[in-house]
Amino acid sequence: MIFLYLITWISFILQCSLAILSLAAGLYYIAEIIEEYTQATERLLRYMIFISTGIYAGLLLIEGFPFLMILVGLFSNLVYFGLLRTFPLIELSSPNFILSLILVAANHYFAFSYFGDTYHPFNEVLAYFTLQVWFVPFTFFVSLSAGDNVLPSYSPYGGQEDAMSHYIAKGKKQRSGVLSILEFAREAVLPSRAKRF
Repeated sequence: MIFLYLITWISFILQCSLAILSLAAGLYYIAEIIEEYTQATERLLRYMIFISTGIYAGLLLIEGFPFLMILVGLFSNLVYFGLLRTFPLIELSSPNFILSLILVAANHYFAFSYFGDTYHPFNEVLAYFTLQVWFVPFTFFVSLSAGDNVLPSYSPYGGQEDAMSHYIAKGKKQRSGVLSILEFAREAVLPSRAKRF
């Protein structure tokens, strides 16, 4: 009995490791696609925000969800539209980005409060969290590294100097965001071999 119990734990650890590795590979692939097709990603994000707004309207009018919860969600969508103005260049210290992080936390709070008080089947709760709370912010999070490889042509934040001279004066910038974390993890797990001459 103990031997089978140990085998079960070893199998569980192996399954979790493979699931995490698969998730990391998927995130890396999605981040690469977003970096390659930034304009298409911007259009997709715009459509996702429109669809999310329509779902909020349906939840308010048809399902009778709390008005404050829907209002916070709609305000979040408005802030996400503000992030699209400078996409793929998202400044992590900008008030718009910081406000979007606060609103993600507020959306979680209101959703947990509502679903804690009102019974809904698990699949409905998961559908709400997936489509309304996680999908758009997660896409922005994965696309944070998309601005690293875009050539500077204009300064979205204003200022006296043009974007090209700012880029040259600043020097080569390190990659940031999810893609750099995943590349670091890839190098830690599968280090590249040194070239032999």
